[in-house]
Amino acid sequence: MAAQILDGKKLSAEIRAKIKDETAALREKGIVPGLAVILVGENPASKVYVGQKEKGCLEAGFASFLHRLPSSTSQQELLGLINRLNADASVHGILVQLPLPPQIDPDTVLAAIRPEKDVDGFHPVNIGRLAAGLPACEPCTPKGIMRLLRTTGIPLPGKEAVVIGRSNIVGKPVALMLLAESATVTICHSRTKDLVDHVRRADIVVAAIGKPRFVTADMVKEGAVVIDVGINRLEEGLVGDVDYAPVSEKASWITPVPGGVGPMTIAMLLENTLEQARKS
Repeated sequence: MAAQILDGKKLSAEIRAKIKDETAALREKGIVPGLAVILVGENPASKVYVGQKEKGCLEAGFASFLHRLPSSTSQQELLGLINRLNADASVHGILVQLPLPPQIDPDTVLAAIRPEKDVDGFHPVNIGRLAAGLPACEPCTPKGIMRLLRTTGIPLPGKEAVVIGRSNIVGKPVALMLLAESATVTICHSRTKDLVDHVRRADIVVAAIGKPRFVTADMVKEGAVVIDVGINRLEEGLVGDVDYAPVSEKASWITPVPGGVGPMTIAMLLENTLEQARKS
């Protein structure tokens, strides 16, 4: 029996429509959610992502502050801009698009953003609060994954969840969020022994390893929920970290690529910004 599709495009559209309505109500009170996005350099993929975020802001009724800086920008210049945005009451969220040029240390830059304006959820304070089980601005992609999982109606407590990938952007935070829902979580990575055996036990598989079609049907338990975070550009187009067609014959639910996790990331960014604007 073929898996049911976790349609991130449809769910994100519903969330964004709700955000638009809530933003309109907030604007009547004189509060306009403001998102500042900083793009340093000419990375083609980054320019596409930034364009999508700017479009999302405008559609939601947010104020969008886009700062395009040359690739020669120094770390000190970037930190100076962040400090000005930190002090700007019209800016409720600050996002620095990664990757950054080699002369700029991303950890220093992300730590310079005020935690309450860190709508990407990458600040050490927000990650620390997430690890401690305290309220935090949650990273957008993991937050989107959890929202998709909730739509399945499958209770997470006690479920075996395997996260393939240990990045600070997806792997580690989504593992923490699954743990907070009382799932039993295993993080696998390039040094994991018997990785296939770990995945075969999983009720929930989150693939965020950046290898095209890495997760094959023989690795997936019958009826597992499979979340594919991968975006790999091949000659035939975009493919995920999951071998979609064969795996979808075994899984109970699966996210497509594109149209699964990707659209949820921007929806969660807008939601995080709106939440910060409400607190202002």
